[in-house]
Amino acid sequence: MLDPSSLVLHYAQAIFEGLKAYRHQDGSLWAFRPQANAARFNRSAERLGLPELPQEVFLESLKQLVQTDASWVPSEPETSLYLRPVMMANENFLGVRGAEKVMFFVIGSPAGAYFSNGFSPVPIWVSADRTRAAQGGTGYAKCAGNYAGSLAPLQEARQNGCAQVLFLDAQEGRYLEELGGMNIFIVFKDGTLATPALSDSILAGVTRASIIEIAKLLGHPVQERKISLQEVGDGLASGEITEVFACGTAAVIFPIALLKGRDFSHGRSDASAGPVTLQLRQQLTDIQFGHTPSPHPWMFRLD
Repeated sequence: MLDPSSLVLHYAQAIFEGLKAYRHQDGSLWAFRPQANAARFNRSAERLGLPELPQEVFLESLKQLVQTDASWVPSEPETSLYLRPVMMANENFLGVRGAEKVMFFVIGSPAGAYFSNGFSPVPIWVSADRTRAAQGGTGYAKCAGNYAGSLAPLQEARQNGCAQVLFLDAQEGRYLEELGGMNIFIVFKDGTLATPALSDSILAGVTRASIIEIAKLLGHPVQERKISLQEVGDGLASGEITEVFACGTAAVIFPIALLKGRDFSHGRSDASAGPVTLQLRQQLTDIQFGHTPSPHPWMFRLD
């Protein structure tokens, strides 16, 4: 039990990562690009005033947990062991300063297939008056406070029949940034993909980076730039934009049917997953589960 005066409870000095252990057909156990998670973990640590963790310690912690609990890694299609490395302040003190003692640990939890009822597009709520992060803030860090600030808008999204919330930029309230815990892509009718350019208010998703690489290998140009909500609405209406999807560790990729707000709805409620979305998801999951060779040294053996 944490002491009530623990610094983490008062100043939210806590960071984490999310990745998975996959069981391949031969029974071997693998992680997907954990070095990228280790690097992001340290970027988060620096921003939150926490000590950076050597990459070899981060990777060894994953190996030790998975080797100890190998029987917990499921083997059914699209199942995995979700891994949650965490670092947090571990000191009893009420003054405002960074912790001098911290705790690092890893949690493992079996994870089932994200889409239990089929791979169907979902509506997404666009937050009109609440932003996730601003320039100079902690948006690029995977820290507890970022998620706390997204929970009330997520409640609003669900009250409006939406599965997730999309945040716009804090400066102008016009440009797509990211969902509560996922990045977003749009697909044009010529096969070009576009995604918001990274900034200090957008989390650099490992899945996002992988999709960009895979898309290029499959012949899809990728643009990383500002994307306005107006551009998406106009593009969906004209047919210039044919698909919208979000991506992250948990779902890998999920299609978006509608972008909804208080006075607008862009897209179609009866939309189906588009061919580019399906192609990218299949290619990425095939790499993760060892069904096809990785184009880069992305897979890291854990057992």
